[in-house]
Amino acid sequence: MLATSPVDDAANKTAQAVEFFEKYGPTILAGAIKIVLILIAAFVIRAMLRKVIDRITTPGKEGKKPGLLKPLRERAPQALGNLISERREQRAKTIGSVLKSIVTILIFGIAFLEILLVVNINITPILTSAGILGVAIGFGAQNLVKDFLAGMFMLLEDQYGVGDVVDLGPATGTVEAVALRTTTIRDTGGTVWYVRNGEILRVGNSSQGFAVAVVDLPLSYGANLAEATKVLERRVAEVADTEPLKTDITAKPEVLGVEKFTPENITLRVTVKTRPGRQWAVQRNLRAQLMPALEEAGFTAK
Repeated sequence: MLATSPVDDAANKTAQAVEFFEKYGPTILAGAIKIVLILIAAFVIRAMLRKVIDRITTPGKEGKKPGLLKPLRERAPQALGNLISERREQRAKTIGSVLKSIVTILIFGIAFLEILLVVNINITPILTSAGILGVAIGFGAQNLVKDFLAGMFMLLEDQYGVGDVVDLGPATGTVEAVALRTTTIRDTGGTVWYVRNGEILRVGNSSQGFAVAVVDLPLSYGANLAEATKVLERRVAEVADTEPLKTDITAKPEVLGVEKFTPENITLRVTVKTRPGRQWAVQRNLRAQLMPALEEAGFTAK
């Protein structure tokens, strides 16, 4: 067997490399160009879509509703004042964040599959494995998925938002933040509650549409109910026409009459429609005004 010189070995390797590049070079170069173009297109499309999402989720001047929320129903009460802008902004940003994540996953997922096709890799097993993995993750993280979906529907339906006073079952108080997984509530004692959206089975919102202030006033047995009712009607009409109640009351107050009997006294009830969220302030003010009026007329509770 004849030994080859180093020069011959180098020449053979060079010839083999030239032959390889002549045979496969154009295909490799074309594939590399395709991969680069796919990645460039993915980044450009992603940047464009994210810019569109930012535009439609950014509030306009003077708290104008973001474009994303215009087709969606909104129940934010005007009584919230400056909190409406914060509520809209938080709602739009949260939905926008979800849309950005979905866009990123879809675009780069499609780009990844296109690259695999360029390098002649069969993607069928990968898609099958991804489906199985997705099912496994879904079972393992079903509570997280449940919270996420519940949060999405709450935001889309605007069931409540920042500044609303709500009863969620596990906690009652003022909403401070609404996220996809949890809702943050501060109760009247100052405690902050973090409630998982997937655990919310019912929502009682005291800040939508209108509210009703209910004032119960006790009277002793033997009191002239007809005369007491006239005193209340006259006084509540006077109070409702003065500040600060005038701006909070939206309808004529009603003296409903006897609400209940107890072993100690008789209870008369007065109700009045108010702006959402203002019912408690109106109740306190009316109670402070109506009880002295009854006492001055000679009616006292036992």
